[in-house]
Amino acid sequence: MNPIYHPRHWKTWLLFLPLRLLSRLPFQLQLSIGRRLGQWGLPLLTRRREIARINLKLCFPTYSEQQINQLLLQHFKSLGMYLFESTLGWWGARKKLEPLISISGLEHLDQALQRGKGVLLFSAHFTTLDLSGIMLATRRPIHAVYRPNENPIIDHIIKSGRERTLASTIPRDNIRQMVKLLKNGEVVWYAMDQNFSHKGMVFSNFFEIPAATNTATSRLVKLTGAAVIPFFAYRKKDQSGYELKLLPPLEIDGNHTQSETDQLNQLIEEAIQYSPEQYLWIHRRFKDRPDNQPSYYK
Repeated sequence: MNPIYHPRHWKTWLLFLPLRLLSRLPFQLQLSIGRRLGQWGLPLLTRRREIARINLKLCFPTYSEQQINQLLLQHFKSLGMYLFESTLGWWGARKKLEPLISISGLEHLDQALQRGKGVLLFSAHFTTLDLSGIMLATRRPIHAVYRPNENPIIDHIIKSGRERTLASTIPRDNIRQMVKLLKNGEVVWYAMDQNFSHKGMVFSNFFEIPAATNTATSRLVKLTGAAVIPFFAYRKKDQSGYELKLLPPLEIDGNHTQSETDQLNQLIEEAIQYSPEQYLWIHRRFKDRPDNQPSYYK
């Protein structure tokens, strides 16, 4: 018997059963339930709420307390929708997903691929994260970098759900596989915008605050000669579907790590400004600080 079906894992399987069933609901009903769940979660998820509040105050210092509270509420509604959007990506019928997608800038990806080298799709952790690569993969073959879940059942469900559409998923520490794919002319989706305190980190300003940032983008370009195409996905303002935006390739050669990392963080800032409630604010983006300065988070 496959170990993932061992009785000790049945409880985890059962927890995912309601999500599997709810993924069959009409799209607008799913989002409506998601918004309500997010609203209910705001007073309950105290730790995540306070992390998000601290991040919002740091990144939007001119906002009033009322504006911060309103943005925080909208963010938690976005998180609730994210839950249902993920199930749509893992289990939903592609005929249900296709009409929801609007893409601009696909020509930038196609032109970059014509060079005969790989393409690194540079993205960030928005609440449309799980669905964004899957949506683009309905148009072009995409490999996605991800963080494996410590729970083998959750990891199996998410990985197999994503790979219904994605060409493959790559654990984030498997640099060798990323390099191999890029050298073979493939497209790899990658996000670098979470706190990174390991080797290959620099402090780079993010909303004018030094943030520990992974420099793997520059290093991958230097190793493979891949083009870097920014890619961001947003839930439409009227929540009728999704906007996928691919931008012209960035001028990155891998030889100017600090300035290139600064450029990438600035690009993410600009993407956030388009729809700030959809960014993943519940992550401790500023956990590590230069010179062991006191933490922003309690």
